[in-house]
Amino acid sequence: MRSFDNLSERETLALAIALEEEDARIYGDIADGLKESYPGTADVFVRMREEEDGHRHRLLELYRAKFGEHIPHIRREDVKGFVRRRPVWLVRPLGLETVRNLAGTMELETRRFYETAAKRTSDASIRQLLGDLAREEQEHSDLAEQLGREKLTPEVREEEAHMQRRQFILQFVQPGLAGLMDGSVSTLAPVFAAAFATKDSHDALIVGLAASIGAGISMAFAEALSDDGSITGRGHPFLRGLVCGLMTTIGGIGHTLPYLIADFHMATIVAVVVVVVELGVIAWIRSHYMDTPFLKAAFQVVVGGILVFFTGVLLGSA
Repeated sequence: MRSFDNLSERETLALAIALEEEDARIYGDIADGLKESYPGTADVFVRMREEEDGHRHRLLELYRAKFGEHIPHIRREDVKGFVRRRPVWLVRPLGLETVRNLAGTMELETRRFYETAAKRTSDASIRQLLGDLAREEQEHSDLAEQLGREKLTPEVREEEAHMQRRQFILQFVQPGLAGLMDGSVSTLAPVFAAAFATKDSHDALIVGLAASIGAGISMAFAEALSDDGSITGRGHPFLRGLVCGLMTTIGGIGHTLPYLIADFHMATIVAVVVVVVELGVIAWIRSHYMDTPFLKAAFQVVVGGILVFFTGVLLGSA
């Protein structure tokens, strides 16, 4: 990699042109990624891309006047000091906060580049253009805010917030809730069956850990392989599988860990209390995110949990 201080004026302009081309493409990718779910924000990034194209044209005109038609192929990766950016097309679906933070970082980095480059050059015309572009990059934040006020009306913002909540539910809440319910409810029977059959905390602990971890692995693969997210918009299958598997394991381990207590009766009492808390949390999540009335959600979850719990107790006591 080359040090920025070692670049000539010709190389500095070539790098500036490459930066503007890359920024314009990134803004175009962001606009394309947002146009279906967040059309208002997508329009803002279309305008930002047009601004970057304008900068590139001005840089090209000055470069031709100074150095001719050939432009050295200098990339940001070839120069020390630049932050590496992950390609936008690899990050789908795009989140609003993610792209807004990315845009802010891009504008700040490009402005600092122009400010530093302007101080290093002795050519008046190059210095003037770089200084002007530095100020305009600073103004881009104001432009984004202005465009946001024009394009992102309260109605549009409300619609985008609704869409963002929907995507969060599809990508995280639903697989997490499915895992938590499976882990909390399905492992009740083996844990308490082992507990009441052996009257030994250690045996109940081993069975509970095996059931929880095994269920977590099974649910992770089942969720990841069920849908690649390309049609439903439910996000990357690996992430959904990870969320589902972890929540399944957590749901089962919650009422398994009390059997670390050597006293069987005390451990069972604590485990039952944990089960009540788990079922309450599941009911609250269903009520808060899935628009299910809390009492209805609690009744459904508690009935299922009680049936599985007594199945384990009866089998363990037989």
